[in-house]
Amino acid sequence: MKIQRVYSNQEEIKVEDRLFEAIKSLRSIDECRSFFQDICTPAELQAIKDRWSVADYLNQGYTYREINTLTGVSLTTIGRVARFVSDGSGGYQTALKRSSK
Repeated sequence: MKIQRVYSNQEEIKVEDRLFEAIKSLRSIDECRSFFQDICTPAELQAIKDRWSVADYLNQGYTYREINTLTGVSLTTIGRVARFVSDGSGGYQTALKRSSK
């Protein structure tokens, strides 16, 4: 029997905030790598890396087909990432701007 947790919206936000605070507390690339390797399955981490790579290539002006050839990421995923890069909540744009310095 699988137990399902049901958080209220406020509880969910608190859990999310604690996660983001934990991420903010990491001080080096090695600490980030260790944390994400521990918290994600290999497939989840690969999916995150793929999305970030796609966002970076889109930011550099590559076409969907070029990105597909370079990364092997599906055109569907590339389109989805592109949508969030342009019309998301701004997270990709902020990270892309700050990481390209």
